[in-house]
Amino acid sequence: MSIFTPTNQIRLTNVAIVRMRRAGLRFEIACYRNKVLSWRSGAEKDLDEVLQTHTVFTNVSKGQVAKKEDYVKAFGVDNQTEVCKQILAKGELQVSDKERHAQLEQMFRDIATIVAEKCVNPETKRPYTVNLIERAMKDIHYSVKATKGTKQQALEVIRLLKETMQIERAHMRLRLRLPPKEGKRLKEKLKPLIKVTESEEFSTELEIVALIDPGCFREMDDLISRETKGKGSLEVLSLKEVEEGDEKLE
Repeated sequence: MSIFTPTNQIRLTNVAIVRMRRAGLRFEIACYRNKVLSWRSGAEKDLDEVLQTHTVFTNVSKGQVAKKEDYVKAFGVDNQTEVCKQILAKGELQVSDKERHAQLEQMFRDIATIVAEKCVNPETKRPYTVNLIERAMKDIHYSVKATKGTKQQALEVIRLLKETMQIERAHMRLRLRLPPKEGKRLKEKLKPLIKVTESEEFSTELEIVALIDPGCFREMDDLISRETKGKGSLEVLSLKEVEEGDEKLE
């Protein structure tokens, strides 16, 4: 697709249009294809790699530039770049049916990949293949949501798959070091967050090596920091506790 803007004769190629309605008016920005989702996921940080031009349009295809008073009224700022950021973050990406289908297929694969990376069979502690997770997602008729991030949807998929198959988040292995005065008391508070205690030693401090659900990490880190006033520590030894070997469950 090639678009000519009559006002300044800038030729826009490889265009993806993001549209938003605000204050009863339509606003559009011209972006590079495949960059909008990268920006929204945080993978792309350079705005110039996403926007074809820092210009707010009412119609990109016709090259109709938005009036300043209109976007100031709608967005409350007179900086076009800031308006572009708002539209980029929350606007509707205009794509063809073919592009939308390809986009959703890729997101489906990405979600399955994240689930396969984060989960294991709780009995064998071995990971599942991406293909098996994809088949399981199809079996539960999971529908990808283009407006939600893949990581967020992966967590949703894990929760849904638990109803039909044996699957759980792979555990994190941590080393906890707690001051002697707070150690015994704090250990009782940490118990509900620990799945398995692998070792426990006490010399000048209480040292515990344990497995936890990754979703509990932030709560545990906050608890240790708060209760020990920064004297305790939490060290990640491994992100995933899985059985050694290349075998994967099909």
